[in-house]
Formats: sequence, structure tokens, C-alpha cells
Amino acid sequence: MAAAHDDELMNRVREGDTDSLAHLFERHHRSLYRFFYQLCGSGGLAEDLTQEVFFRMLKFRATFQKDARFTPWMYQIARNVHVDHVRRKQAEVPLYQEHSEREFDPLDPGLGPELNLLRGADLAILRKALQRLPAERRELLVLSRWQNLRYDEIAAIVQCEPGAVKTRVFRAMRQLSDIFFRMSGRKAS
Repeated sequence: MAAAHDDELMNRVREGDTDSLAHLFERHHRSLYRFFYQLCGSGGLAEDLTQEVFFRMLKFRATFQKDARFTPWMYQIARNVHVDHVRRKQAEVPLYQEHSEREFDPLDPGLGPELNLLRGADLAILRKALQRLPAERRELLVLSRWQNLRYDEIAAIVQCEPGAVKTRVFRAMRQLSDIFFRMSGRKAS
């Protein structure tokens, strides 16, 4: 099969070709995993939520509009999965756990051990700072900085104007920076 565009593949799924969902899974499961991992800090939970997204994509395939863009639709489902999870688990366990996995922290062998140690400490503080942001701001940063989505794509997901997304991301980055520097004991440069 020639490499089909995501929108085309999802239209095929919508029309009943459920095998096309496997191609979408191969293309997007890693980015969804990273999205959930950054939001909740648990690899196992991120895997479960990623699977739930693809289950819902199949279940609600008829809601995908023929002229729609796949990525915003997928992340809208992911947001709904995350919100549903938070609602179910809010009273049972702490909402966000400490990050313990280092799978997204590749060390740079050219930096040397001292700088890699500092970088690792900064990443740990950054993760903790990210978890202290309000959920809406954390989600915007994950979508824009870790998932590399454009502002217009995020706007379609959160249902607002791209300019509003840009402003919200800027404010979230400023708040994250303030929290990070407070936690690290350093002054912003």
C-alpha cells in the first residue's frame, strides 16, 4: 500500500476498512504515548490511555468528517480520554505521579558526566514544575512543545482561535519558567 495521508486512512476506517487503523496506530501511537506520559507521568498509564484512544477512534469512526483533519480529531479524543480518566481516578489515587522513567532523557555523550548530571537534574525539576501547572496549561505545553503541533492544530483541538492558543502557550511558558526557577533556586537569565 502506498503511504496514504492520515486523513485518507481515517476516511477508509470511517467507511469500514478497519485494517487502515493499524497504519494509523503505527504512525501515531508513540506521539500519543508521549502526550499521555507528559500529562500523567506514568508509562503504564500512558500505554493504557493510548490504547483507549485507538479503541474510541474505531468506536466513534462515524464522527470523523470526510473533510476533517485527522490530527486535531485524534487529539480531541485523547483529551476526552484523559478527562474521563481523571474523573474516574480523582478520588482513588494522586492525580499526577512523579516521573521515574528516563526514556525521554537521552544523555549527550559529548557533554561529559558533570554537564549530563546537571542536565538530568534540570529535567527532573522541569518535570516537577510541569506537574505544578494547571492541567489546561500543562496540556497546551505538551501539545505545542512535546508534540510539536502548530497553533492552528491546537486551536482545532481546544476549540478556540490560533491567536488565543499562542497567548495561552506564552503564559503557560512564563508560568512554567517561574516555577522552574523557584524550584531550582536559580534566577532567570
